[in-house]
Amino acid sequence: MGDKTNVLLIGENEGAPWHPLEPARQQLEEILSSGFQITVTEQYDDLSKLDVKKFAALISYTDCWKRDLAPAQIAGLLRFVAEGGGLLAIHNGISLQRGNELAQLIGAKFTGHPPYQPLSYFGAAGGHPLLTGVADFTVNEEPYMFEFDPFTPRNVFLEFEYQGTRYPAAWEHAYGLGRVVYLQPGHRDDSFKPEAYRQLIRNSARWTAGLEV
Repeated sequence: MGDKTNVLLIGENEGAPWHPLEPARQQLEEILSSGFQITVTEQYDDLSKLDVKKFAALISYTDCWKRDLAPAQIAGLLRFVAEGGGLLAIHNGISLQRGNELAQLIGAKFTGHPPYQPLSYFGAAGGHPLLTGVADFTVNEEPYMFEFDPFTPRNVFLEFEYQGTRYPAAWEHAYGLGRVVYLQPGHRDDSFKPEAYRQLIRNSARWTAGLEV
């Protein structure tokens, strides 16, 4: 077996208003254990020092809805992805949108959600590499809604159904030399339990790290 790919996971525990990192960390380390070495940080200043020579991708499980990021932190993440690093944002990881530049990097802003409930997820882009080995699945989740950035092209490859209408649940796009993926499920640890979603996380981690899916 070759060396594992290094990725950085960022989030917070005591400072998280709704989504502490620890339950997600346990799930992600289990899901990605075969191919990735995960370094965990709660220090947002680590964003300003991100280096593609050290990490292939950043996994964002940030809960910084009320935290303004410093300009150096925003610039560090933008530079990292533009130079070829990956960004995989999961559920509340889209809270990086506190910086407008990072909202454009991710490709959308969270606008709210109806109550937590069972949601069914469906592939929305036939033949997309990120859907390899991923069947449709149902899980209890928050039905996040989004406003897309009109300047960022994106490929929506997963949708969820709510009250008879399908909404975007995951998308990907390029940013400079890097790749960005957003995955909407992830509110609680049981969000990570369906095998289809675990496979989607593996595919997405490989995709953002520049590896073959």
